Amino acid sequence: MSPQTGTPLSVIHVLRTPVGGLFRHVCDLAKAQSELGIHVGVFCDSTSGGENADHILKDLQHFCKLGIHRAPIGRLPGIGDLAALKHLRKYLNKLRPEILHGHGAKGGAYARLLGHSIGAKSFYTPHGGSLHYSATSLTGFIFLKLEHLLSRRTDGIIFESEFSQKTYLSKIGDPSCARRVIHNGIGDEDFRQLTPHKNTSDFVFIGELRQLKGVDILLHALAKLKETPQHCTCTIVGDGPDGDAFRQLALELGLGDTVYFAGFKPASEGFSYGRQLVIPSRAESFPYIILEGAAANLPVITTNVGGIAEIFGDQADLLLPSDNITALADALKFAMNNPDEMNLRSQTLHRRVKDLFNVQIMTKATVDFYSSV
Repeated sequence: MSPQTGTPLSVIHVLRTPVGGLFRHVCDLAKAQSELGIHVGVFCDSTSGGENADHILKDLQHFCKLGIHRAPIGRLPGIGDLAALKHLRKYLNKLRPEILHGHGAKGGAYARLLGHSIGAKSFYTPHGGSLHYSATSLTGFIFLKLEHLLSRRTDGIIFESEFSQKTYLSKIGDPSCARRVIHNGIGDEDFRQLTPHKNTSDFVFIGELRQLKGVDILLHALAKLKETPQHCTCTIVGDGPDGDAFRQLALELGLGDTVYFAGFKPASEGFSYGRQLVIPSRAESFPYIILEGAAANLPVITTNVGGIAEIFGDQADLLLPSDNITALADALKFAMNNPDEMNLRSQTLHRRVKDLFNVQIMTKATVDFYSSV
């Protein structure tokens, strides 16, 4: 309930692209908040996400008493943002929510630019976003400077990992607003028994096909093993801007009979394409795909970037350096030769994720933080 009016608390979540872990986070949070009696709405881009986003948002509509509104939102700052902000302001003026919660760089900017003008408190969850950039590049300098300016219009920042908080403090500085670390969480439905696909590979990658995710590193590592007794197969699940480049690289490396590109599929379906999950990212925040893979009891081979070490806990020393073909090839070789050890590791991680990273803990902590602000 709202401490000011005694009526149900009203929250609108603002994000750009309805895909990936950030989108999943907003959907899970909106549903769980609705089940607590909070009135929830969502504002996001209308030009991305495809049929999968349309289907998910249609199901989410049932939980959103404040509705779901979509408008064109570009990835980079530009003149189109003025039109998107006009759409959002019109949506907000009708509903007058008490809380505007922005997710990611663009969603966070919109929420903080408009929040106070409609009398709402502005909350922000980075989900990586601008924090992936370095101030040494022109783009990074601009984005981080904008983050610094927007911090003055922020009532509360929720960091999805300790790593994200430390990165914000080092790159942007200590904000004057309240802040809290609240880890992402997953639901009971994620802890399921997998049915292997008929063409199950030794390994599976699931994620957006872009350089940041290290798919090229995985392909080079697989190529190193191609002529060895540890020759293995891998399915790449996902789509993205660098998909064509990765398919071409696989052909150039002679991986035509080793690597299968399955296209986009929900993670729950993608897990059935491999016996072990490989996420060789160059950068992450607090990735859902690691939580979901652990929940599905798949052994997870991944890098020590972002908040992944916080997920692994005492097993963090098993994480690999990023951008290292040899280290990844060695890890794949070990996994092929030691399936029992990999299964023991997966069971340990499964228990940790089940105990610590669930959507109920995440939602309660978020609502408590709203109330404290």
